[in-house]
Amino acid sequence: MKHPHALNPSAIQQHAASLKARAIAALHADSSLSVRLARYNAAMAKARALEVAGGAQ
Repeated sequence: MKHPHALNPSAIQQHAASLKARAIAALHADSSLSVRLARYNAAMAKARALEVAGGAQ
């Protein structure tokens, strides 16, 4: 099964942007610093992976 964004670079960019927004929101959450940083890093890693995959098409 193909990834739903496999043929739509615009959708990849939008998804990456939403993950980046989620990462920034994680920094402002009412959680401990370690939890906020872990959530930020996880979301940014996903966004970077999407951008790399989208650029490879």
